[in-house]
Amino acid sequence: MLNKKYAYRLELLMIASMVIFAVLIGRMAYLQLYKGDYYYRLSEGNRIRAVKILAPRGIIYDCNGEELVKNEPGFVVSLLRTNEKPDMAVINKLATIIEVPPEQILEKIKQNEDSYEPIRIKSNLSAAMVTKIEERSEDLPGILLEMQSIRKYVNNELAVHVLGYVGEVSEYEISKGQNTDLKAGSIVGKSGLERYYDNYLRGTDGSYREEVDVAGRVVQTLDELPPKPGQGLVLTVDAKLQREAEKIVDEHLKYLRSSGFAPKANAAAIVAIDPRNGAIKALVSRPGFNPNLFVNGISSKDWQTINDNPFDPMSNKVISGEYPPGSTFKIVTGSAALETGKVTPQEMIFDSGKHWLIPMGNAEGEALGWLNFHKALAASDNVYFYEIGNRVGIDVLKKYAAMFGFGKTTGIDLFGENEGIIASPEYKMKVFDEDWYLGDTFNAAIGQGFNLATPIQLAVMLSAVANNGDIYKPHLVDKIVNDDGSVVKEIKPEKVGRLPVSAETLELLQSALKAVAQEGGTAAQMANLSVPVAGKTGTAENPHGKDHGLFVGYAPADNPNLVVVAVIDQGGFGSVSAAPIVQRIFEYVFPPKQPAIVNTQKKQ
Repeated sequence: MLNKKYAYRLELLMIASMVIFAVLIGRMAYLQLYKGDYYYRLSEGNRIRAVKILAPRGIIYDCNGEELVKNEPGFVVSLLRTNEKPDMAVINKLATIIEVPPEQILEKIKQNEDSYEPIRIKSNLSAAMVTKIEERSEDLPGILLEMQSIRKYVNNELAVHVLGYVGEVSEYEISKGQNTDLKAGSIVGKSGLERYYDNYLRGTDGSYREEVDVAGRVVQTLDELPPKPGQGLVLTVDAKLQREAEKIVDEHLKYLRSSGFAPKANAAAIVAIDPRNGAIKALVSRPGFNPNLFVNGISSKDWQTINDNPFDPMSNKVISGEYPPGSTFKIVTGSAALETGKVTPQEMIFDSGKHWLIPMGNAEGEALGWLNFHKALAASDNVYFYEIGNRVGIDVLKKYAAMFGFGKTTGIDLFGENEGIIASPEYKMKVFDEDWYLGDTFNAAIGQGFNLATPIQLAVMLSAVANNGDIYKPHLVDKIVNDDGSVVKEIKPEKVGRLPVSAETLELLQSALKAVAQEGGTAAQMANLSVPVAGKTGTAENPHGKDHGLFVGYAPADNPNLVVVAVIDQGGFGSVSAAPIVQRIFEYVFPPKQPAIVNTQKKQ
């Protein structure tokens, strides 16, 4: 009885074993016979790889629809990720073809240690490089050629400090900067609008999965997620005016150097802005550089040329250059004196060539005699403004300078804007550990001494005077658009304050500034333009060389729609170095009206 019981269990165990073996054999047959070819390909080295497709960056247009920055198709060479150490023989061969040091390729591999995506080594390859890589593909296992969009700055240097440039994201930007969500090899904006609006311009990368054999040849594409192009920018900048402004600046700087008047006049900052809304129409900073040099990784030679230039081509001097505002600051001093009642428009102050309290006088020792406010501002008389600065005092000057926008950034849509400095006893004590003297107040009253301002601050200040007191935030982008042209976001003018002066004071300022560009003013050469101009010359002391030259102006004087500010580094007198640039820009924007042609022939 017991033996039968165990025999029965043994039979069940044998049956179960046979069933299990049958299942295993069946599964083996399925894998070997039915799916054999599929797994054979895998066993022979087939791999599934995921490849990122870089999204085309958004196109940048000027205010009239002209393309300033676009994308062009180009080839990118990449190295496929493996768990093995880099094959130095392959890397050396590739380095020779694409003219990149092997050390640089190894550094890129190191930066991408935590990624399984192909490592992009170099973009925008030449046709010769692509041909050599394809011809030697058998000697370059793991090397991949991809078609990607490449950034193209259509006009090379044109508006470079507005547009900026792109490049590969750095380790610092990934770890501590604004691109912590990106991986090494990603293309990001490095300066200018490319950087400020990078999140809009960059778009969303796509990807695809493909099966490749051991030689890297594609067997089949499994699936694909197309990239989403970045959104574009429509600027307030007028490319035609920008071209003309850059041409005028370059020609005049060359003239100043060649004439011997200003032999070191290599740097300049010019900005043209619509005072009615803060829209920037042109922005020039000299010297400049070609942003296309950075797209594919700048060469050591090109970088050294830029880096060794003592006039700093990379800096945007319109927003980061800090200069003594010189006599342009007399607008602030005059407003403070008139508004506080320390001087009346009719009061006459005598200029004997020097002030009676401290022997500080006019440039070249001029003595202009009795002056009221209108004549003193038109003639840019120092002695008059020493006196009203003395009456007002440094604390009130400091207060009005802040209300006119000095000592703080304007908020323009660019990174790197500096605040400038408002002269004050506190600043002098903090930085130099020295007491404040009356001479310091005199210097502050005419925009010298410790005062520093950026050209964009001067443009915002004069715009507020021109438009009867409204202070607008300057901006370079009018709207953000989709790839199909539909509007994503419109950048509306933003009024951020009002000048702390009465309508009567504004009228006095506008009248005196108009007189500057008329007979007897410091910019009398503008009296014959097709439209009346208002403005102010300035010459700022420079302890490191020749004085800086400034001119700030707007036109038409009675109904202004354009403010232009020019600052020439080591240019000397503003009436010689800066005013001619502004004059030529106004001549371009407001050309003389052509006389009507009258047909004097009698009808037959």
